[in-house]
Amino acid sequence: MRAFLCFLLLLLPAASQAQPDTLSGNLSSVGSDTLGYLMTLWGEDFSRQAPGVNVQVQASGSSTAPTALAAGAAQLGPMSRPMQAEERQAFEARYGYPPLAVPVAMDALVVVVNQRNPLQHIDPRQLDAIFSITRLCGSTQIPAHWGDLGVKQADWANRSLQRYGRNSASGTWGFFKQQALCRGDFRSDVAEFPGSAAVVQAVARNPRSIGYASFGFHLSGVKMLSIVNASGEAVAPDVESIRNGRYPWARPLYLYVNKAPDKPLPPLVAAFLQQVLSAQGQRRVSEAGYLPLSDSQMAQARAALE
Repeated sequence: MRAFLCFLLLLLPAASQAQPDTLSGNLSSVGSDTLGYLMTLWGEDFSRQAPGVNVQVQASGSSTAPTALAAGAAQLGPMSRPMQAEERQAFEARYGYPPLAVPVAMDALVVVVNQRNPLQHIDPRQLDAIFSITRLCGSTQIPAHWGDLGVKQADWANRSLQRYGRNSASGTWGFFKQQALCRGDFRSDVAEFPGSAAVVQAVARNPRSIGYASFGFHLSGVKMLSIVNASGEAVAPDVESIRNGRYPWARPLYLYVNKAPDKPLPPLVAAFLQQVLSAQGQRRVSEAGYLPLSDSQMAQARAALE
């Protein structure tokens, strides 16, 4: 009898959760372009499980997520960077508590050049000097041609650089500014694109160009440069180096939600996050080109929800 009672107690939490096919209503996501494709995949899966739920995904950039969450215009706020202090404060001013950050996948910021470019690796100080007007990382030289970066081939050394990047609404833009530019300011001649896919496609078309994007958008026509670390080792962005922290610009991707302390999440949000953190949801992460959460990260995400 005691064993049977323990079994019933274990069933109570699961039984208290709403089943997906009984849910109905609208579920809105506003935020990261980097997470846009993944949110669409997760939304399609969720709609199949919960036909009564209409999932809407708007992927205009991470900076749009805090505003939408604070205004109650979205229940899900995907972001490719942590929320900034002033963004959290705006949310807290309305609700009296901070939003909850749930890690959902792993990504990395990568530097891409045209696949015909002979350059294989780059020093972060060189990268800062290429993209930044302030050069806070310490470089004194401003590279103007590929030869300034060590390219020796005659047909490449005198080719000028063309810089491609993201717009300021993007979390990738903010992450690059913080990590690669030592919080410095961008040059005015960096061509801005609304998404990482657009950056990668532009670099694939233009042999003179260099750009930065999300690891999930390593498409044909470009190659990702290795980054030289403090020990002088060139570290390529791959699954192993991102997982073990050797690659310097690995980053979690988040879903921010409105969760009051000591209160459960709204049923639609809870069911959606349950699916995202399921085995099927994490398989979608791999399909989209990102890294699924490790066991420890998954435990952290579930603990945050509980």
